Amino acid sequence: MFATGLVFSLVPVLIVAQQYGAPPPTFTSDVPAPSAPPNTQGHMNVDVYFQNTFTFHPANFTAPNNTQVTFWFPDTPELEHSVTQSSFENPCTYLTATANNSAGFDSGLQHAVTFNITITDDTKPIWFHCKQVFHCSMGMVGSINAPTTGNITYDAFHQAALNIGASEVTETDKGPVLGGFNANASATPASSIGGANSNYLHNLPLASLIGSFGFVLLMI
Repeated sequence: MFATGLVFSLVPVLIVAQQYGAPPPTFTSDVPAPSAPPNTQGHMNVDVYFQNTFTFHPANFTAPNNTQVTFWFPDTPELEHSVTQSSFENPCTYLTATANNSAGFDSGLQHAVTFNITITDDTKPIWFHCKQVFHCSMGMVGSINAPTTGNITYDAFHQAALNIGASEVTETDKGPVLGGFNANASATPASSIGGANSNYLHNLPLASLIGSFGFVLLMI
């Protein structure tokens, strides 16, 4: 009862924070990150920035033709991410159109959205990465239908991204790009508020909420 009353007492503080702006809340490591819903027949779900780490989850999986793959982005406006198609040869570079392939899909930098692609050729691998600065070279990459043996595997792709390190080139964000190669994005990202990520703040300890907004009290 005390905790509930204290949360309501923070409402005026939140209003002031909207006027003057607030720094991103600091989340403690014991707070569970939002997660994508379970997979269903013909539909697979992927967490972006899984458990506050620079990873996709799952990062490597198989999906037959016509499978819809939904990427779930966390509600972290201070740290947006993308699902950007790339190639095995250039893991941290957007896949542009060539004589051998069409241009790749790209969610653009986003938060609190879902982004869907549909598998169109399950005989070919699909490579993707996050184009936020240095995220790819920290290992935030993924693959669909990648070979499990030989030289062109997810592990090799992941290591190639890590090897780029500080040499990663910053990619310009031009917003969502539909289409794709071996998969198709037919719609721009949609808000996930009210979906799997909507309970994130409700799961935060009261101490985290107070710590995030307490600085505003000094301004009153």
